[in-house]
Amino acid sequence: MESFPLIALLALVTFGIVIAFALMSKRRTEEKLEDPTAPRSRLADDTPAE
Repeated sequence: MESFPLIALLALVTFGIVIAFALMSKRRTEEKLEDPTAPRSRLADDTPAE
């Protein structure tokens, strides 16, 4: 049971890093969606323009 605190700490740090990355990605995506000059996705090339 000596390794439990280390494993718990590593799990919490990993979880924190994943949450931080998700929040940064979400913020970047929302900024891009609000930018009218942002290039359209290459996946949207075959959709009608707005």
